[in-house]
Amino acid sequence: MRLLNDLVASRRALTGFIVVGFGWAAFSAQMPVLKAQVGAGDGFWGTLILIGSTGALMAMWLAPLVYRLVGAWAMMAGAAAMVSGFLLAGFATTPAMMGVALFLAAGGSGVADVLANNEVSEAESASRRSLMNLNHGLFSLAYALAAVGVGVARDAGLEPPVIFAGLAVAVAMLVPWMRLPDRALQSGDPADGATERVSRAIVWVGGLVVLAAFLSEAASEGWSALHIERTLNGSPGQGANGPALLATGMAVGRLGAHLIGAGWPPFRVMVIASCLAGGGLALAGMAPSIPVAYLGFLLGGLGSSVVGPLALGLVGQAVPPRFRLTAISQAAALGYAAFFLGPVIMGFVSEGFGLRMSFYVIAAIMFAVAAGLLPVWARLLSRQ
Repeated sequence: MRLLNDLVASRRALTGFIVVGFGWAAFSAQMPVLKAQVGAGDGFWGTLILIGSTGALMAMWLAPLVYRLVGAWAMMAGAAAMVSGFLLAGFATTPAMMGVALFLAAGGSGVADVLANNEVSEAESASRRSLMNLNHGLFSLAYALAAVGVGVARDAGLEPPVIFAGLAVAVAMLVPWMRLPDRALQSGDPADGATERVSRAIVWVGGLVVLAAFLSEAASEGWSALHIERTLNGSPGQGANGPALLATGMAVGRLGAHLIGAGWPPFRVMVIASCLAGGGLALAGMAPSIPVAYLGFLLGGLGSSVVGPLALGLVGQAVPPRFRLTAISQAAALGYAAFFLGPVIMGFVSEGFGLRMSFYVIAAIMFAVAAGLLPVWARLLSRQ
């Protein structure tokens, strides 16, 4: 009954997360064929995804403005832009066309994602319960199911335009559930209404923690299919299982944290989880076979699953309600720079040293977060 109440309390956010999960699963599981469709090498493909990530970052910073302009329809507008971008990606035959498509898709999903995270934070404040892991966990579950479905569709011979058209139909069925309530927002720096420098540091250091967690996630979901198909000679269906297993691990970790770990010290959980994520990605990178790579992606997803949601939840509760959307948009934009830096790191390290080495680099970043960044953030929050 408690779980049902939590789902009802965060129903609008949950719908937004499911829509975004469907969209990026449809893209990531088709990345090898989309990459070949426009004739891009690893480094150039990373640059194209970088263009899309720029759209996401801009949209996240502007999400409060979008909400002020269109109000209750803001999350719906973001979802519509995302689907339009992916439909265009399905028909793209040139790098320029793919770059425009990814910019539009990432921008729309960025707006929807920030607004969904803000809705969770509002629900947490109203219910006095932790809901971030539940919502992000169901996002991962939706992502995993969609990735498996896309893998089956690819094995059946369906082309990207048909698969993305199916995505558009699914999103259209969910859009009516994404209407937001009208809330009063206040522009400006959230630190102006909290405790000045300490609050500003909490938002920005929290954003760096989110960045590291999402960098681990982006590395796996965006490049795991390519690693399995190219490095380990897997089939398209086996390649699609890479992001699906990552998302499965993330869903298990987040839902498990919501159901049984709500009372655990959040920083201890994040330190352990960061180390587990680093170990999983290192294992995936050194994997001599597809089953070992699967295990690495599963562990990587399990580890990185709770870090981002816990960090965003702490940011949302550290500022007054009227500044909450601004604070979350800032932390999320900084965190989602992972989808800006990820393609650069993965693409260019892979180009120069091989795809295996690129996974080692991301693993090292996660270990550094556990050893250095999280202790600094804990001290900042203790001064709040």
